[in-house]
This record gives sequence, C-alpha cells and structure tokens, in this order.
Amino acid sequence: MCGRLNVTDAPGVRALCDTLDIELGYEPQIFQRYIGAASKVSIVREKNGKRIMENAIWWLLLEPTETGFKPSRYTSINTRYDSLNNPRKAGYRPFRQSRILIPVMGFGESEYKSGKLLHCHDMQAKEGGLLMAGLCKEWRHSGTGESITSCSVITLPPHPKLQNIHSKSTPMMFPQDSALIDAWLDGTNQQVEQFEPLLQPAIYQDLKIQQISKPSKFNDTLGEPFEIVAD
Repeated sequence: MCGRLNVTDAPGVRALCDTLDIELGYEPQIFQRYIGAASKVSIVREKNGKRIMENAIWWLLLEPTETGFKPSRYTSINTRYDSLNNPRKAGYRPFRQSRILIPVMGFGESEYKSGKLLHCHDMQAKEGGLLMAGLCKEWRHSGTGESITSCSVITLPPHPKLQNIHSKSTPMMFPQDSALIDAWLDGTNQQVEQFEPLLQPAIYQDLKIQQISKPSKFNDTLGEPFEIVAD
C-alpha cells in the first residue's frame, strides 16, 4: 500500500501542476513533506467542466458524526485495482465518475511481516514530480449541510523493481501524457476499458530511494540512497 505522500514545495512539483492547466481561484495547494492517512491532500479533478485543485481527506470512506464527518472504521486510503470493476466495492462508481490525480514529489512504503515492521523507504522522483492516480467522493452532512471531499490512491500489483521495498502492492503512478491525463480526469468519460493497460504496475520516471528508520522520520536515514530507473 501507499502509506504516506511527500508534497514538498519544489520546482518540479509546481512545474507539474502548471502542465495540468488547473483553473485558478480554488483551494491553495497543500505543501507538506509528510502527509499521512486521514490528513488533507491536494487533488486535481474535473468538476462542473473545470479542472480544479481541491483539498480532500485521504480516506475514501467517511462516517457522519453529529457535527461533521470522521474516517470510516474501514481503512480506505488505498483502493485496490481489482476492486474497481466490482459494483459492490466503494471504488466502482468513483472509477467511472470521479478519477483524480495527486501531484507529489514522492511517496513512502513500509514492509511488515506478522505485524512487525521490517523496513521503511522514502521514494522521490529523481527529476520533476510524480502523478499518483486515485479516486474521490463527495459527502454532504444531512444536519449541518457541510460538504467535504475524500480520496484514495489506487494500488496495483507489486512491481518487480520494488519487490524488496514493498512486496504486496505498488501505488498507481500515472504517465505524464496530456491525452491520457485528459481522458482520466474527464468525469463524463465512463469508458474505463481504455484504462486497463494503466492498471499494470509501471514506473514512469527514475526514482531516488532512501531507507529510513520509521515512516514519520524521513530524515533518519539508513544506508546509502540508490536509484531505480524508469521502465
């Protein structure tokens, strides 16, 4: 699973956002070195025919409280690729109506065995930024009238190049191709069959990898950094 996001205010991330042709005047982008589950993250989506940046809770399923919403008891920071076409799963409708992209500098992964933490790695784009593919949902509170957006990152099967880092899954990194981006973000485009080739694990940019001691301690490094080249 993808357990944390790095959205550093870096030139590469800003340049990537510029290429997405986002409508100005909406929510400012959240820049934070460590964004964990249930925190807010800036997503790019199309809404009412406009491509906007919106801040969403990184936890797709929410539950109402008396005064607002809280994360559901069901963990939903990630949506598995093999649930996207199952009508009984939470990601089925968003996959057809509310796909998103998240511009980031990088992401983090932790490997566990029998509940024990084995190792953690911090990964960044060697140059520029990365696009993470995900889904979003809109929620409206029946009592307060509050509207809120939640999101998840789509996860794919493990990538052979990342097996020693995380053996169970790979976050869905998205190619920085304008035609594919347009098709992905188009909320009226429900021809999801065209996205099947993208649901195979792929690395589209060279990555810099650094082992760290704990997920939240990205400055506490272990060993020397190394690189993984794009596919």
